[in-house]
Amino acid sequence: MTQETPQGNGAGFRRYWSSDLLSGFLVFLIALPLCLGISLACGYPAIAGIFTAIIGGLVGTVFSNSELTIKGPAAGLIVIAIGCVTDFGFTAGRDPAADMEAYRLALGVGVVAGAIQILFGVFRAGILGEFFPSAAVHGLLASIGVIIFAKQLPVTLGHGSEGTPLELLAKIPSFITEMHPQVGVIGIISLIVVFVYPLLKIPGLRAIPAPLVVLLIAVPMGLYYDLGTEFLVSVPQNMFGALTFPDFSGVPTATGVQYIILFALIGSLESLLSAKAVDEIDPYRRKTNYDGDLLAIGVGNTAAAFVGGLPMISEIVRSKANIDNGAKTRFANMYHGAFLLVFVALAPALINQIPLAALGAMLVYTGFRLASPKEFLHMYHVGREQFVIFVATIVGVLATDLLMGIGIGILVKALIHLVNGAPIASLFRLRVEIDKDPESATLAVKGSAVFSTWIGLKRRIEALKGETPVTVDLSGTALVDHTVMDRLAEMKKEFQEDGATLEIQGLDKHRAVSDDPTAARVRKS
Repeated sequence: MTQETPQGNGAGFRRYWSSDLLSGFLVFLIALPLCLGISLACGYPAIAGIFTAIIGGLVGTVFSNSELTIKGPAAGLIVIAIGCVTDFGFTAGRDPAADMEAYRLALGVGVVAGAIQILFGVFRAGILGEFFPSAAVHGLLASIGVIIFAKQLPVTLGHGSEGTPLELLAKIPSFITEMHPQVGVIGIISLIVVFVYPLLKIPGLRAIPAPLVVLLIAVPMGLYYDLGTEFLVSVPQNMFGALTFPDFSGVPTATGVQYIILFALIGSLESLLSAKAVDEIDPYRRKTNYDGDLLAIGVGNTAAAFVGGLPMISEIVRSKANIDNGAKTRFANMYHGAFLLVFVALAPALINQIPLAALGAMLVYTGFRLASPKEFLHMYHVGREQFVIFVATIVGVLATDLLMGIGIGILVKALIHLVNGAPIASLFRLRVEIDKDPESATLAVKGSAVFSTWIGLKRRIEALKGETPVTVDLSGTALVDHTVMDRLAEMKKEFQEDGATLEIQGLDKHRAVSDDPTAARVRKS
C-alpha cells in the first residue's frame, strides 16, 4: 500500500491540521526572535520583520504550491536592506526623522522590486536560478555570512556596528576588551547557547528551539541587570499603529534602481535555492513550481513593503525546522504567521524586554553557518578552481558590493574555463546535435558544457523526456564544468523519480579535476 501524499487543499487542511498547527507553533517560537533581530540588523523597526512573516504566512499558503517552505524575512537580505537605508540617509538613531524617511524610501524600492518578482513568476523566469555558477552562489552566501557576523558581533557585546565589514573584523579584539559588562555577559552566554545547543544529543531537547532557550535565559538576565531601553527591543504597544507606507520618490534615482535590482535578483535567487533545498528534504518528494513560488514571493514582497515590512524569501532554516517538526502541508506556514500576529498584538510588552545582544548572538550564529569553515573545505574538495571562484566572489563582495562581487565570481569562472581549453564561442552559444528514434534519444554536446549555456541544455534534455531513454553524450566537449556536472546529477535523479531514464556518457577521455563526483571534467591532452 503506497503512502498518501499530503496536499495543501481543503482536504489536507482538515486532515493534517493538528500536525501543521503544532509545527506552525514551534516555527513561530524560532521565527519571533529572528524576525526581530533581522529587522534591527537591516535598519528597519523591529516590527517590520513581524509584518513580513505574517504576510508571508498568508500569501505563501495561497499563491505557492511549495508545501513546506516558510516565507519570511531572511538574514541573507540584511546586507542589501541595510545598504539601501544607509544610502538613503539612515543615521542609526542619531536623527529619527532622517531614519524614518530612509525607511519609507526603502519601502518604495521594496514595492517595485516585489512587482518585478511578480513579473518573474508570470513570465516563467524561475529557471534563471539555474544560470548562476554554483561556486559563485556559494561565495555570495558566504560573503553575506561574513558581513552579518562582522555587523552583529559588536551588537552582541554592547557596541555600535558602524563601519565596513573589514573594519569591524579588524576591531574584534577591542570589541571584546571594551565590551559593555552586563550586555557582554548576556551576549556571550547567548553565543554559547546557540553554538553549543545544536551539539547536544540529549533526547527530547530538540523539541525546544535554541532561540527560545536564548530568550528564556537572556530576558531574565536583562531584567536582573535593569538594562536601559537602548539595549532592548522596542516595538509599539499597538502594532497596527506602526503600519508605515512607502515613499516612491527614491525609485527613479540611481540608488533606487541599484537596490531594486539587488532586492529582485538576489532575493529571487536565494528564494529559489531555498525552495530547491526544501524539495530535496521533503519526506514526500513533492516538487515546487518555482515560477509560482516567485509569484508568491513577489506578491508577498509588494504587500509587505506597502505596510512597512522587510523583503521576504522562502527561508531555509525555518523551513527545515518546519519539516523536522512534522509539518505536512503549506498551512503550517499560515499557522506560524497567525501565531506571530496574535503574540505581537497581545504581548508587545514582553517583546520589549528582549535584549538586543541576544538577537545579535542568533544572527552571529547565522552568519557563521553561512560562512562556516566546512563551506570552505567543501568548495576546496570540489576542485581548486571552484575554490578560487568561491574566494574571488567573497573578496569581490567584501571589497565592492553584492552585484559586483557575483559578477567578479562569474568573470573568474569564465577565465578559468578559457584556460582549461573551452572555446570562447561555447561560453555564449550551445552547440548540440540531437538523434532521436522510437527506441532512444541522444543529445550530443559540442565545444563545452558550462554554466552559461546550461539553461539551454536543460530545456533540450527536458524536451526529450518521455518513454524512451535519453542519453547526453559529452564526448565532443573540451570541458564540462562543475555546475553542469552537478545539475546533470540532479536531473538524473529527477528522471528516475519520474520513471524515466537519463544516461550521461562520453567522459572516459576526460579527467576529473578532483575526487568529487561532480567535479569539472577536462579533456585529456
